[in-house]
Amino acid sequence: MKKREDIHKILIIGSGPIIIGQASEFDYSGTQGCKALKKLGYEIVLVNSNPATIMTDPDTADITYIEPLNLNRLTEIIKKERPDALLPNLGGQSGLNLCSELANAGVLDKYGVKVIGVQVDAIERGEDRIEFKKTMDSLGIEMARSMVAYTVDEAVKIANELGYPVVVRPAYTMGGAGGGLVYNIDELKTVVSRGLKASMVGQVLIEESILGWEELELEVVRDASGKMITVCFLENIDPLGVHTGDSCCTAPMLTISQDVQDELQRQAYKIVETIEVIGGTNVQFAHDPVSGRILVIEINPRTSRSSALASKATGFPIAYVSAMLAAGLDLSDIPCGKYGTLDNYVPDSDYVVIKFARWTFEKFKGAEDKLGTQMRSVGEAMSIGKTFKEAFQKAIRSLETGRYGLGLIAKLESKSKEELLNMLHIATSERFFIIYEAIKKGATVDEICELTKMKAYFINEIKELALEEEKIAFFKGTLPPVQYIKEAKLNGFSDKYLSILLDLPEEQIRDRRISAGIKQTWCSIHVSGSQESKYYYSTYHLDKSDITKVSLENSQKQKVMILGGGPNRIGQGIEFDYCCVHAAFALKEMGFETIIVNCNPETVSTDADTSDKLYFEPLTLEDVLSIYEFEKPLGVIAQFGGQTPLNLSAELKANGVNILGTTPETIDLAEDRDLFREKMDKLEIPMPESGMAVNVEEALHIAKRIGYPVMVRPSYVLGGRGMEIVHDDGGMEIYMDAAVGVTPDRPILIDRFLNHALECEADAISDGTNGYVPAIMEHIELAGIHSGDSACAIPSLSISKKNIDTIKKYTVSIANELGVRGLMNMQYAIENDTVYVLEANPRASRTVPLVSKVCNINMVKLATEIIMNPYTGKESPVVNLKDKQFSHYGVKEAVFPFNMFHEVDPLLGPEMRSTGEVLGMAECFGEAFYKAQEAAGSNIPLTGTVLISVSDKDKAEVVEVAKGFHQCGFKIMATGGTYDLIIANNIPAEKIFKLYQGRPNILDGVTNGEIDIIVNTPIDKKGAHDDSYIRKAAIRGKVSYFTTIAAAKAVIAGIKQMKDNQVAGILSLQEIHRNIK
Repeated sequence: MKKREDIHKILIIGSGPIIIGQASEFDYSGTQGCKALKKLGYEIVLVNSNPATIMTDPDTADITYIEPLNLNRLTEIIKKERPDALLPNLGGQSGLNLCSELANAGVLDKYGVKVIGVQVDAIERGEDRIEFKKTMDSLGIEMARSMVAYTVDEAVKIANELGYPVVVRPAYTMGGAGGGLVYNIDELKTVVSRGLKASMVGQVLIEESILGWEELELEVVRDASGKMITVCFLENIDPLGVHTGDSCCTAPMLTISQDVQDELQRQAYKIVETIEVIGGTNVQFAHDPVSGRILVIEINPRTSRSSALASKATGFPIAYVSAMLAAGLDLSDIPCGKYGTLDNYVPDSDYVVIKFARWTFEKFKGAEDKLGTQMRSVGEAMSIGKTFKEAFQKAIRSLETGRYGLGLIAKLESKSKEELLNMLHIATSERFFIIYEAIKKGATVDEICELTKMKAYFINEIKELALEEEKIAFFKGTLPPVQYIKEAKLNGFSDKYLSILLDLPEEQIRDRRISAGIKQTWCSIHVSGSQESKYYYSTYHLDKSDITKVSLENSQKQKVMILGGGPNRIGQGIEFDYCCVHAAFALKEMGFETIIVNCNPETVSTDADTSDKLYFEPLTLEDVLSIYEFEKPLGVIAQFGGQTPLNLSAELKANGVNILGTTPETIDLAEDRDLFREKMDKLEIPMPESGMAVNVEEALHIAKRIGYPVMVRPSYVLGGRGMEIVHDDGGMEIYMDAAVGVTPDRPILIDRFLNHALECEADAISDGTNGYVPAIMEHIELAGIHSGDSACAIPSLSISKKNIDTIKKYTVSIANELGVRGLMNMQYAIENDTVYVLEANPRASRTVPLVSKVCNINMVKLATEIIMNPYTGKESPVVNLKDKQFSHYGVKEAVFPFNMFHEVDPLLGPEMRSTGEVLGMAECFGEAFYKAQEAAGSNIPLTGTVLISVSDKDKAEVVEVAKGFHQCGFKIMATGGTYDLIIANNIPAEKIFKLYQGRPNILDGVTNGEIDIIVNTPIDKKGAHDDSYIRKAAIRGKVSYFTTIAAAKAVIAGIKQMKDNQVAGILSLQEIHRNIK
């Protein structure tokens, strides 16, 4: 091994919060990088702003900074830590952009920091559109005709030359942010002005449209000696025009000839060699199947979203290997049980992998379900099978959308063939389901290919599934002959789907299948760079000669199975993956063999060495049961993976599965409002008046008894799905009409809405008789904003000692009463000095990583020890836990994808809409809040002009806000009644018109850059739409905006703190933890 000896301390930049285009795959790659470099003996300094990741755990790196990812903060850290080297290509686009900024600002030269993995000029050659084009021209590699623009006028001129439609691609961005496909000059002007703002260097590429071509990707790894290997060939099923993050794709390529694949590899190697990346590079190509032309679209000189997918699809850990190569090793230095050394690696899989994206359009009222060159998915599922059909159907049921196959969707079944074909003109998240239904209605493969530009091979495969479904449906009400069941299982049909199709219980299908000997077998995928590590997938294709087929090894250890969270989506994010990973670590430490089941390729839980065994499988009853029956573990832990495993736990228990820790009955009790209220009455704990309704009449009756406004929501959901504040009977009727469909067999919950109440939450660890609450999180926004979207502070700021004691007492007594064994999250509201319980969640919550890091307590480890107590006989750790004294504040701020949904009003409410979160930590609240805003991308100016426009209900507090901004030296602009009130209290202000009142108005002020901060609280009902243009303009103009009075007050505290310069030096997480008493 010839690792570099000239460097000892390496700085790794993380990717920041989970956003569309940059998700948990970078937690996976950063964690892998830390692991590889620590193994080589280097000291690791990590910087990231995301508290929800394994990467920012105090044990992952030697020194961890949870700080905003920007030039100033990084400069401070480099000045303090003096690293020898910087590895930027594991932190997504954020890592690369920051590396460029640090180099351009002279920081790296000043402190003698070497860049490893990818050179600064290589980032420019890969990311800067002009430099990349020059490099391609010099290599004789063809690109789409294009020119670079720095202004809207230049873009208009270029588009006229190229002819519409054209594609707009901003430089130095990810997820297609700010870009798009435009068909006319008006669209062009809008998208280019957006793209110039999104680009770090104010540069966009205007490119000829090659819509409908095939989009193909290669993952290439290169070492310092120049040796290159292709890890994976990815074929996008969707044609060019749908962003690769949204496109469904396969590995290996299924319809691309060997000649074309060889040519793609030849070109990719030329590019990677010239750019001189060490480690992984993603190269994207367009191929015209008619003329045979190949064009390079772009490269990512870093680990990317596709490299996480390629790693999990092939077993080749790209980020881990990239880090080792950056440290000086060559591919030939890394031993591998299968290939000898990694320079001999070839992608030789005998299986098919499908990636299917997961969208949450339903979370964004007014969002168009339309796929284009700007990414809109929030997560993805990956499935593995021996054939396309088997893998594709597994992918559908991995998505957690309540669908178990391609058909039986009422809203599509009711449409005619013509209507369905008409829906295919524009790509949407429903496109494959529409294709399936259209085929059943008689559409031809040619008609569909013409409309979608997808390859006939894929449409034919879907057609064969549709025809098979029709054959099976013939037997409705009875069990079909065994050969039909066998054929269906070979082609990926799930038991659940067959049960719906045949109108029979799922159990009956399963029993018939098993009695006929139709069972899946398990095959393994070797982990490259390891001696014999592997992970597993199921298939019904039983080939006796298959060497990857596995039989159960006899383990001396007792086994425990952990159910993961499935694909990332809003409400169910990386926090639950964090919990599953820590549970696996804790179980290993206790001497158990760990088994993880999950289907998310982006996460640390699906890293083969997180657990002893990884099953890359959908989280459905059928799939989990078959693994359980095969492995025969002690039991299953369901409480760490969020709602996905919880929704399964009752059915699993009914099928004889031992659910470890908190029982499914306890979880049901917490969801059943009537039963839960009975428990609260018994404990004499107040709750807001509430009721449960299954129809409109019941709902109206309950609302009349309670009094409006009321909070309504379905039961058994996560992320406030379908939750709304309803103000009158009309609103209730509309909600009930729409919402009963959300959970057909489960009632709607109706609660009195606590107006102007302070909301807070507590995470607890309980052993069933003792409980411990590490901290109470105070929400900065008032009641009515989903806890996942509200900023929150630890420790609490304004809750009295009496109420804190009450909250702790309530939490422990509720945990004991419910018999919680493990973790529990409690939501409270305080109104008129009374603490009300809003809800109990007897499971891990999304705040567990946050509390663990701020309070220096490994909550999941402690909870896992409690869960396993009956088997280990050890004493419960809860009895020895004591309250701690903090000398710091942690402020969590949510991060939203509104920049990807320009048509949506960026308002906060009871339904969760954030994709990720950041953490600001400091000795005082103001600085911690300011840092959290900075980390979330909202750089609050310390001087300038603030626009204040608030609803009537907030007028009482607006004077205090105006006074605060005035004291901070801000000029104030205000509208109508807000202006009158501010002036009446002798605070200087300038009046500005609303949109419909005249010019110059708010929109002019924002567009002209005259406004630096916006405080705009929406009017409860009708006005909620009237002023949405203010908030949309703020996002377009990148102006800091706040939609609640509470947030505005916190902003003032932050500005005052920063202006008074009472700012402590920058501290690592480990230093902060040492100061906790």
